[in-house]
Amino acid sequence: MARQTVAEQFVDTLTRAGVKRLYGVVGDSLNPVTDAVRRSSAIEWVQVRHEESAAFAAGAEAQLSGRLTACAGSCGPGHLHLINGLYDAHRSMAPVLALAAHIPSAEIGTVYFQETHPDRLFAECSHYSELISHPDQMPRVLLTAIQHAVGRSGVAVVSMSGDTAGQDAPQVTTELAMATRRPAVRPGDDEVAALARMIDEAEKVTLFCGSGTAGAHSEVMALAERIKSPVGHALRGKEWIQYDNPFDVGMSGLLGYGAAYDAMHEADLLLLLGTDFPYAAFLPDDVSIVQVDVRAEHLGRRSKLDLAIWGDVRETLRALIPRVREKSDRRFLDRMLNKHADALEGVVAAYTRNVERQRPIHPEYVAAILDEEAADDAIFTVDTGMCNIWAARYLTPNGRRRVIGSFNHGSMANAMPQAIGAQLLDRGRQVVSMSGDGGFSMLMGDFLTLVQYDLPVKVVIFDNSSLGMVELEMLVAGMPPHATSYPHTDYAAIARAAGAHGVRVEDPRDVRDALRETLDHPGPALLDVVTDPNALSMPPRITRRQLTGFAVSTSKIVLNGGVGRMIQLARANLRNIPRP
Repeated sequence: MARQTVAEQFVDTLTRAGVKRLYGVVGDSLNPVTDAVRRSSAIEWVQVRHEESAAFAAGAEAQLSGRLTACAGSCGPGHLHLINGLYDAHRSMAPVLALAAHIPSAEIGTVYFQETHPDRLFAECSHYSELISHPDQMPRVLLTAIQHAVGRSGVAVVSMSGDTAGQDAPQVTTELAMATRRPAVRPGDDEVAALARMIDEAEKVTLFCGSGTAGAHSEVMALAERIKSPVGHALRGKEWIQYDNPFDVGMSGLLGYGAAYDAMHEADLLLLLGTDFPYAAFLPDDVSIVQVDVRAEHLGRRSKLDLAIWGDVRETLRALIPRVREKSDRRFLDRMLNKHADALEGVVAAYTRNVERQRPIHPEYVAAILDEEAADDAIFTVDTGMCNIWAARYLTPNGRRRVIGSFNHGSMANAMPQAIGAQLLDRGRQVVSMSGDGGFSMLMGDFLTLVQYDLPVKVVIFDNSSLGMVELEMLVAGMPPHATSYPHTDYAAIARAAGAHGVRVEDPRDVRDALRETLDHPGPALLDVVTDPNALSMPPRITRRQLTGFAVSTSKIVLNGGVGRMIQLARANLRNIPRP
């Protein structure tokens, strides 16, 4: 029996770990690996136009599937292009294995053509980054990398020269065991008892939920019902916690809306559940705070804690709920529900008044119609910037939809590459990329990847010919916008020239029909909607200094976008308030 090469052993190990696709751009230092992929029936090479897209796509697939994914870049510039997408995957806690191909092994350390030191380069955006310099290191180094990526939910990087990959692999007499699923983590009884006492002693408790509440919706609702608590969420918690939630008071943070901020600041006790919410300015400093998180390093790094609980949210709440005394006083909850509805009533008209005659088109209106027309199990990938706001305020979660973006790393151009990974995971599921024209144009080359693989991704471009979020930041700082505008571009024409379906809309009366046409198209499709560059949105709290900046900079601006169907949810929740 012929011996395997290191590259073949590498590919076989990836497939045993459940990897279905390897995203990347081919190059000479990757040749042994790409050839091993070519000869394998268990794994597919996905040819993208830019390695950054490869990392974004792998990260998206990992977030949606919960399984290990992989990407690769050739030596020097090739693997350097991976780094931004890997930062995003790592900060999104997506299990991704990256192969950084290296220059010929005999030339390392000689400032050779395209030389870098990948084992050092990727150290900050990975849990593990090591160089395989000898065949005998396989498969243990790769296995260690896989266990880091899966076990710690993040990126692991393996660097390897092409000549090393082409050598004979050592014969392995026994197959190494591999763990590819993370265990549940339950806190100790003392911590659970301490939390139960704090809840029992507090009159007003607020729950604030992040992405760590995935899979814990019923437990969060049960706790909120038992202690009569309002429930707010961070952006990454929205899809997991807002649906079927009679305790919902909205979202806090820079993109926030509703009464979440007030509920957090007016409570006696704030429970941070599965959230590494980064904006300390939105957290109270005079309220008792308990944080529950499966990642111990998250505990207490954003705010001073009165109690830190290391454990899964679901397991923690399952242990906690039977120990907590049921509360009967709903006054705090009901007041926050009313305040939430009132806050949404105040801004809901911003996108409903004369929108079918308003040109340029309100982006809020486009997002609201998209929410109505998209499938109940659609996957939305969302560009950083104003698209984040429209997704946060207009996409209605239901327990089946998914919304992913570069919510922690904050990179431009993430949405369309992430849509590639999402669609390859399930070709039969509707995938919609909510793209800004700035983000789309940055990695526009990979629209050709959609066409090449006939991926039925629907790219909806909110085309305001500007970097809207950057412009907003300048306005808040009292600066006139500079270098934020782009020339008007017909992206639909570009899509048609590439062989995809392309539609451009400038009249708001055409938005719904154009969205239906785009969503119903069987292959890749792009909808270019010309939107109002002055439609900018503000956070739920703004300082006097920031308002002064606005006054100096501009007098024509929409300060508050609408909130879509969130107002309907808030009104429905008011019906849960008992009447005397």
